[in-house]
Amino acid sequence: NLTWAFVCLEDKRFFEHSGVDWWRTIGVVVKPSYEGQGGSTITQQLIKNLTGQNQTTYNRKFNEILRALNLERYYSKKDILEAYLNTVYLGAGAYGVQTAAETYFGKNVSELSLAECAMLAGVTKAPYTLNPYYDMDAAKSRQKLCLNYLLEQGKITEKQYKRAVKAEIKLVGKKADSGKEKEDNDYVLSWYDEYVIDQAIADLQKKYDYEYNEAWRVIYYGGVSIYSAVDVNMQSRIEEIYRNRYGFPSARQNSYGELPNSSMTVMDYNGRILAIAGGTGEKTVNRAYNRATSNKAKRQPGSSIKPLSVYAPAVNEGLISPSSLILEKSIVVDGKEWPRNFNGDHGSGSHISVESALVRSLNTVPARILKEILGLDTAFKYANERFHLNLSSLDKTYSALAVGGTNTGVTTLEMAAAFATFGNGGYYYKPYSYYKIVDRNGEVLIDNTKNEGEQVIETKTANSMRGMMQAAVNSSSGTGYGSKIRHFETFAKTGTTSDNNDKWYCGGTPYYVTAVWYGYDHPTNLYTGSSNPAKIIFTYIFSRLHEGLSERTFKQNLENAGMDTSGVEEVKIKVDDEETTESTTESTTESTTESTTESTTESTTESTTASTTESTTEKKTTESTTEKKTTESTTEKKTTQGTTADNEEGED
Repeated sequence: NLTWAFVCLEDKRFFEHSGVDWWRTIGVVVKPSYEGQGGSTITQQLIKNLTGQNQTTYNRKFNEILRALNLERYYSKKDILEAYLNTVYLGAGAYGVQTAAETYFGKNVSELSLAECAMLAGVTKAPYTLNPYYDMDAAKSRQKLCLNYLLEQGKITEKQYKRAVKAEIKLVGKKADSGKEKEDNDYVLSWYDEYVIDQAIADLQKKYDYEYNEAWRVIYYGGVSIYSAVDVNMQSRIEEIYRNRYGFPSARQNSYGELPNSSMTVMDYNGRILAIAGGTGEKTVNRAYNRATSNKAKRQPGSSIKPLSVYAPAVNEGLISPSSLILEKSIVVDGKEWPRNFNGDHGSGSHISVESALVRSLNTVPARILKEILGLDTAFKYANERFHLNLSSLDKTYSALAVGGTNTGVTTLEMAAAFATFGNGGYYYKPYSYYKIVDRNGEVLIDNTKNEGEQVIETKTANSMRGMMQAAVNSSSGTGYGSKIRHFETFAKTGTTSDNNDKWYCGGTPYYVTAVWYGYDHPTNLYTGSSNPAKIIFTYIFSRLHEGLSERTFKQNLENAGMDTSGVEEVKIKVDDEETTESTTESTTESTTESTTESTTESTTESTTASTTESTTEKKTTESTTEKKTTESTTEKKTTQGTTADNEEGED
C-alpha cells in the first residue's frame, strides 16, 4: 500500500519510464513557467533529495535529467524506490518513511493502514504545511486525492477506498507548536559544537561519497552519536572571555562601525582541538560566521608564516642552522630592491645569524634565504604539503612565502595545527574535533581515535625552531617578548599585515599550542602602535589556562614520547626577574626594523562589542617596533595592557 501510494500520487509511470517521464517533462517545458508543475519523476526527486539541488532553473533541470537517466542504467526500480522512500522528507523532522511512521503514528512501516500510507504520501508536496501536525484538514484533503489515484489506477477496491476515507487518523507525540519546524535546534550551539557538526558532515562526505544534504541528514536525523573531543572547561572559559572581551585591549570603531574582532584555536600536540573561539561578543545564532575555522575567514598571516615557509624548510633541508650568518640586505625582485625592514631601509648590509633575524622578525633575511638558498618550489611544498596551510598556486611568490603577503590567507585552526609540529618532535597531526561517530546500531562510521601523525620535519629541526622561537619570547628584542607564561617554556612567532590590518600570535607551551588572530572583519588599520593585541589575548588566556598545572618542559614531552632530545639544551636565564628554561644557540642583539608603509606609534583605547561581517585578505604587511612591558591585573573583569614589543614587519 505504501509504495503504490507514493507511485500513484507522485509518478504513475514510474515502472515504465527510464528515469524521466518525457510526456510530463515536455508538458511543463512548453509552458511559460514550469514552476510548481510537478514534472519530476521519483528518480529525479531522489536526486534532488541527495544533492539538495532544487533551484527552478533550466540548467539545474537539464543536469537532473542526465543524472536520472544515468541512475536508472545502474540501479533497479526497486533499489531506486527504496532509496527514495528512505530519504524523502515528510515534515516534522522526519526523513524517510520509517521515521515518519514512528513520528506521526508510533508504528513501524509494516503496521501502517492504507489511510496512514496515503496520508504520508500526501505530505511530500509540501512537508511543512501538509503534515498532519501542522494542518490536519489539508493533510486529509491530500490523503483523499492519493486514495482517488490508487482507486483510478486499480491498486485498491471501492470498498477499501471508502473505508480508508472514513478512517480516523490517530497521531502520537504531537508537537506543542504545530507550526513550521526550525531547521536548527532551538538552542544556540557553541563555536566548538558547530565546528564538530561541520567536520562530521565533511568527513561523511569524504568517506562515504555522500552529497552534502545526505551527510547532513545522517547527522541531524540519522540517530548517530558523536563523541566530541572538546575540553569542556577550557571551551567554557575561553567563550566567556571572548563573550565579555576580558583581557582584551581597548579599541576604536572603524568606518563600518565595527570594533576589532578575534578568533582563537587551542590544540594539544596530537591533533586534538581543545577549544575554539570564532568571534567576540554573545553568540546568538547557529551557523554563525566562524573566524577560527571558516574558509571565508582566512586572513594573511604576515610574519607568522616565516617559520613554516622559510626557516623550518631551510633548516630541515640542511641548508641553514640557527647560527648561520646571512647577509641582512634586501634582494632584487622585478628590478627593484625588496623587501624593506620596519625602519624603511633595505637592510644593514651586515651578516647576522638566522636566530637573530627570526627573533627580530627581519624581512630581508627570510627573503634572501628564500631566493638564494631555499627556492620557491621547496618553500611552497613545505607550506602546503607538510604544514597543510592550503595555499593556492597564486601564493608561490616571494611576498607570500617570505613575509606572509598571501593571496589565500590562513585560519587559526590551520596555523595552530602547523605550529604544533615544533612542540612534538616534528609531527603533523590532522586536527580533529571528535573521537568517533557511531550509528544507532553501534557501528562506528568514523573513527579518529587512532589519529596517526606524519613526521614532516626532523625532530632536531623542530627542536631548533622551537628554541629560536623561545628566544623570540624571552629576549627583549624579540617580537614575542612579554608573553612568556610564568613557570612554563613558551615559544611563539607573531605576525602583522600591511597597514596594520591584522595581528597574529602563534605558539605554545609544553601543554597547549594555539593561534590567535585579531583584526576588523573589514580590514582596517588597527592603530595599535607598537602593541600586538593577539599577543595580549594569548598571555591573558594562557596564564589562566595554566593555573594549577604541574611544571613540564618540552624535553620531558619528547622523552616521554621516546623521541630524540639531542640539541634541546636547557639553559637557565633571567627574564623579568624570573628563571626560565630556554633552548637557544646564541644571544641576540636589538634592532629596529620598519615597513615601507607609514607606521603608526599611536596608542589607542579599545572597547567591547562583536561584529559578524565576513573578512577579506590583503596583500601588504607591516609591523611596528617600540618595546614596552605588559601589565595585567589578576582579575578577569578588568585588565590594564601596556604596549609591548613587536618590532617585526610584513611585506611591502
